[in-house]
Amino acid sequence: MTEQYVLGLQEIDETQVAVVGGKGAQLGGLSRIDGIRVPGGFCVTTDAFRRVMAEVPSVDELLDRLSRSDPDDRETIRTLSARIRRSIEETAVPDGLAAAITGALAELGEDAACAVRSSATAEDLPTASFAGQQDTYLNVVGSEAILRHVSRCWASLFTERAVIYRQRNGVDHRTVHMAVVVQRMVLPDASGILFTADPVTGNRKVATVDAGFGLGEALVSGLVNPDVYKVRDDEIVARTIAAKQRAVQALPAGGTREVAVDSQRQEQPALTDAQVVRLVRLGRRIEAHFGSPQDIEWCLADDGFQIVQSRPITTLFPVPESGDQENHVYVSVGHGQMMTDPMKPLGHSMWRLTAMVPMHEAGGRLFVDVTRRLAAPTSRAGLLDVLGKGDPLIRDALETVLDRDGFVPSLPDTGPGGPPAGGPPAPLETDPAVVTRLIERSETSVAALERDIRTKTGPALFDFLMEAFEEHKRVLSDPLSIQAIMAGMEATWWLNDKLLEWLGEKNAADTLTLSAPGNVTSEMGLALLDVADVIRPYPELVTFLQGVEDDGFLDELTKLPGGTEARDAIQAYLDRYGMRCVGEIDITRPRWGERPTTLVPVILDNVRNFEPGAAELRFEQGRRKAQEKEQDVLSRLRALPDGDLKADEAKRMIDRVRTFIGYREYPKYGIISRYFVYKRALLAEAERLVRAGVLPEAEDVFYLTFQEFHDAVRSNRVDERLVRQRKEAFRSYHALTPPRVLTSEGDALTGAYRREDVPAGALVGVPVSAGTVEGRARVVLDMADADLEAGDILVTAFTDPSWSPLFVGIAGLVTEVGGVMTHGAVIAREYGLPAVVGVEQATRLIRDGQRIRVHGTDGYVEILP
Repeated sequence: MTEQYVLGLQEIDETQVAVVGGKGAQLGGLSRIDGIRVPGGFCVTTDAFRRVMAEVPSVDELLDRLSRSDPDDRETIRTLSARIRRSIEETAVPDGLAAAITGALAELGEDAACAVRSSATAEDLPTASFAGQQDTYLNVVGSEAILRHVSRCWASLFTERAVIYRQRNGVDHRTVHMAVVVQRMVLPDASGILFTADPVTGNRKVATVDAGFGLGEALVSGLVNPDVYKVRDDEIVARTIAAKQRAVQALPAGGTREVAVDSQRQEQPALTDAQVVRLVRLGRRIEAHFGSPQDIEWCLADDGFQIVQSRPITTLFPVPESGDQENHVYVSVGHGQMMTDPMKPLGHSMWRLTAMVPMHEAGGRLFVDVTRRLAAPTSRAGLLDVLGKGDPLIRDALETVLDRDGFVPSLPDTGPGGPPAGGPPAPLETDPAVVTRLIERSETSVAALERDIRTKTGPALFDFLMEAFEEHKRVLSDPLSIQAIMAGMEATWWLNDKLLEWLGEKNAADTLTLSAPGNVTSEMGLALLDVADVIRPYPELVTFLQGVEDDGFLDELTKLPGGTEARDAIQAYLDRYGMRCVGEIDITRPRWGERPTTLVPVILDNVRNFEPGAAELRFEQGRRKAQEKEQDVLSRLRALPDGDLKADEAKRMIDRVRTFIGYREYPKYGIISRYFVYKRALLAEAERLVRAGVLPEAEDVFYLTFQEFHDAVRSNRVDERLVRQRKEAFRSYHALTPPRVLTSEGDALTGAYRREDVPAGALVGVPVSAGTVEGRARVVLDMADADLEAGDILVTAFTDPSWSPLFVGIAGLVTEVGGVMTHGAVIAREYGLPAVVGVEQATRLIRDGQRIRVHGTDGYVEILP
């Protein structure tokens, strides 16, 4: 195939990123849209770049050294990237290539002023814009100057920031190539940026126009504040006209300069209202062509708009597909499940198949459509109450949507109201045997699943699993189980409300629930202390564990003194809790049983920070504190008017909360136990596909939905391109922050606390476990990286049950996500840890090592000097 060094913009479309880079491909696509004017020009292709790179001396050795460098070693990167840039700029453009460029220039006009713009192959992509990583040169005049600036564009692939950006995003330097766009220069009266969706709120129906005088560089560089317009349905709904004191203009001999804007003109709008609306219409046409919201650079010359760039807005959270044009309001599932990371397709499809309500996927996260429940008064009040108890920010975000006139339809309450047919369920007795019976039912169901799945393979396995999912949902929706969960929660709320009213004491239930019996999650944390007790007497074991990197370490333990006992203790722990892991609602996440090294740092922390017998001592101390609190509360109540009656009621509720609150954690344990059984069977099926040559590796099935996996097993075929696309999309989802509430128009809402009872500068959250503690903040994003000392305060994004082994060694807890009854809150109360959850951006606002004070009773965190 002959190399093509130059292509006219009209010869290019958006599929040719590999040939002309992201910017060139987008411009080619733009130039084909009816009614869109793009300045004439051409692209110097990636073939030309490869040809030049082949001539650059020592470039292979320099690239090898660059690839091996640490992204944080700025000095090495600065030195190596500068050498590569200098070598490229000093390499003469080969004659044939130079002739192709000057020939294309002649068609634009020999002395035409041009913009020379970098266009890398990893740029302006739907999943990563790489915006601003390479260089653009404006108003370049003459073929010699243009050739010199084309070389500079090639070299700008290796600017320090571009190199670091690629290394941090896992992009191999050798896989990225540079094309260059050369376009006739537009000398505009005004220019700026058009976002076809509001970049702040995410609303897809509101376009935002930023406009200033002269060239757009004045806006991009921050030299001036732009005029800002917001447009919805061809109507300007908001405008801010700025005082534009400076502008950038082109010079006749080449280059640009900054000029002062005449004082009478500074506060005049850069565009008329009619021009703004016309520009947004052009933007909607461009958006429709590319199929996603766009960030568009435009110029206005002689009352005509020319488009000089369009790229996807990569920061917007995707909107779930509804299949209709109605308004929808979605609530995040991840904020309720303590897992806001993206899920892989097999993970979110299986959660949907086993969930009790329909869910929608967007950006690798799941959402529930609550529009109909918000529409009717009774269901709306119930929904806001339940969600508000779980996470006040979700309630606030929903109320913000409800305040918008007409967005949520108004529907009458359906049905006659009142109790369902057959009357309400019989009240649940405060009887520990109820919990025992429920746990036995769950264990019997899991044992039957393990027994029956063993013989199932191929399509029969998937048919069996569809039936197993029905049993899964039956166990989950067991009325007795739901009654037991609600009994514990309602008793907690009753105690907190009544003891505040009667005794003026906030969150009294926090102490009353310390060391409640039967909590499988808090037992899991204490059981790891017992494992540490087995290991602590043997220094060689401790030294060995400090160097462990391979998940096969358990068998190695037996070669050391005390190793057999240590292995047996860890194995027994994994037999009971090995199905757990961080982000466990995603079945594709590696379980502790699959990756036991995850637990090693926590075991070593326990060996270092605790004395033998700490588990029993901790539990007993908590039980005793709860008992003393009960006696204190009851004696104070008896001293009140109607004191005996109040004390009797409180005693009944204390017994009830201690009977049922531990069970709150059990259904999730049952779900995840079942998930591990499903996963092992599915991975065995994936291994069969690998052996049959259908898949390169078993974990590729994680990028298929459950149904697609089933189809692959039936047909013995997998679309490898689909798997590749899903991997790329999944990587990109990590950069997105999921909102608590999302509308069908794209509004991403996080909610606000609207509280005035906290000190200035404090970080506000939900008080979930009483007490105040001061200590060193340890910001931990990955449990495997935890390195905690006694007295540390754990600060993290979210905690699901798998984090509870860390809770035994800390003094307090701060999370970004959570509510009063989420897992982290329940376990914090069980262990007596002051805790504040739902603190927006806690892991960014609190630095690792800072001293902080956690006010667990009042729900705020102070950063101390």
